[in-house]
Amino acid sequence: MTPTRPVILFLCVHNAGRSQMAAAYARALGANRVEVLSAGSDPSATLNPAVVAAMSEVGLDISGEQPTVITDEMAQRADVVVTMGCGDACPFYPGKQYLDWELLDPAGQDVATVRAIRDDIEQRVRSLLDELHVDII
Repeated sequence: MTPTRPVILFLCVHNAGRSQMAAAYARALGANRVEVLSAGSDPSATLNPAVVAAMSEVGLDISGEQPTVITDEMAQRADVVVTMGCGDACPFYPGKQYLDWELLDPAGQDVATVRAIRDDIEQRVRSLLDELHVDII
């Protein structure tokens, strides 16, 4: 019997910063033991450059990622939906476990501020993976 991998959907409005950082950490720390999705309700055209720079500093290259719009299929696959600053802009799917992480929006912030947001997200992702019984690399 093969255990199923938990599916985590990280969701914010623009999918250009917080949700991308969380997804990158979950992928790196959880490796193939977790499936990670990242999307936004109103995605930006590109990633936040300060976010890309801050993630690069910790060895995570997200420069090839693209903001993506949330789909019903993504949400239906998710075991856990983590929202970040969405408010009413992010859709709600009944029957899903929701976590709302209150995080400063990195849009318009300098890299030093984005570093603090990044480090907060890393700790939250580590805690989430632990709660889901996903071994961290």
